[in-house]
Amino acid sequence: MSKIAYTSLEELYSLFQAHSVITTDTRHCPEGSLFFALRGERFDGNAFALQALQAGCAFAVVDDPDVGGDERLLHVPDVLTTLQQLAALHRRTLGTPIVQITGTNGKTTTKELTAAVLARKFDLLCTQGNFNNHIGVPKTLLQLRPHHQMAVIETGANHPGEIALLTDLVQPECGLITNVGMAHLEGFGSFEGVMRTKGELYDYLRHKPGGFIFLHADNEHLCRMAGSLPAVRYGLPGHDCYTEGEVLDCTPFLRLRFRTQGGAWHEVQTHLIGAYNVANVLAAAAVGAHFGVPDVDIAEALAAYEPTNNRSEWMRTQRNELIVDAYNANPTSMKAALDNFALIAHDHKMAILGEMRELGTASDEAHRAVAAQAASLHCEEVWLVGEAFRAHAAGARWFPSVAEVKAALEAEGAPTGRLILVKGSNGTRLFELPGVL
Repeated sequence: MSKIAYTSLEELYSLFQAHSVITTDTRHCPEGSLFFALRGERFDGNAFALQALQAGCAFAVVDDPDVGGDERLLHVPDVLTTLQQLAALHRRTLGTPIVQITGTNGKTTTKELTAAVLARKFDLLCTQGNFNNHIGVPKTLLQLRPHHQMAVIETGANHPGEIALLTDLVQPECGLITNVGMAHLEGFGSFEGVMRTKGELYDYLRHKPGGFIFLHADNEHLCRMAGSLPAVRYGLPGHDCYTEGEVLDCTPFLRLRFRTQGGAWHEVQTHLIGAYNVANVLAAAAVGAHFGVPDVDIAEALAAYEPTNNRSEWMRTQRNELIVDAYNANPTSMKAALDNFALIAHDHKMAILGEMRELGTASDEAHRAVAAQAASLHCEEVWLVGEAFRAHAAGARWFPSVAEVKAALEAEGAPTGRLILVKGSNGTRLFELPGVL
């Protein structure tokens, strides 16, 4: 067999400029697009490269030397690495100013709030959904176009070094860490591991000329991590912040006021559940104000934003009111959700809590603490879902999975007239419950 002639990054970038739509899924092959044959635990995109070409792709990037039979196959040493290198090259070529956002909790909400604010002034590219990993980030960067004036890129991680990798791709001018908390401990090893990994964004900006951060001044962990990094500070009044604000009400939707550099106060009635969201709102306000969005436009954008994708969504069914926060859960976010639930006045409360994943050796104690906090709320009922809660379900009702919850609701009938908190890790699939509650 003759030696494979690899396509260089420069050659590929030239093709990308003529065929700028990227796909990794043969179910979505727009005419003239570039197919990247990624490998996964259960699939190998190389096996579908010819199918992608038949479906309309102009070229297919592959790394299996045995794939052949079409001159439109572009061979590279590693498809994923090439995708990432192509994204970094494209980002450098355009030079679009980028705000990078990461954190344990609230990063997607903060990203969407920030994007809503900046879009009042700029032609903006923003991470869609939760495309915040080693594949989603490069695919987002490759959507940058010359007309984009700014971009807001979200990055996530569950292992050390991941934020460093993604930051090298994003090459941000500035960054924002929402918070650091107890999550993905199975991968990070400890809370200190979480801080080191999230702090890789700060490490990058320390060495970038002109690099700076947006800093939550009320978070002692972030302040310590930031050190002497140039920072635009936001937080509660009295902390010498560029943008400051405070909660006015939260029954159940957050109402707050904010101001920039000691100017006029602006009151905002949000569609967000939870006083803990005040930090996310102030972060977006600080970013917007720094980049010249008028406070009035900031307030309007924040008020108009409505959360989706099971992130602190308020829903009304035929029988109940629901607070659905079933996209993710860890000890930090679970405590915040339960603290907030305790503050909401309602005569008939109920909590359905799903187990928290990827906590390693901290899992048992974390689930014990959540179960104890839920019991202290004096809800009419607490339902705990998942094996990790089994040993801590005294006084509550325990279910091994969401399937048994749905079976019980069908057999016994759904509760009526309740305010129900539904929160758990995405893997517990509690997002299936609103349709039956």
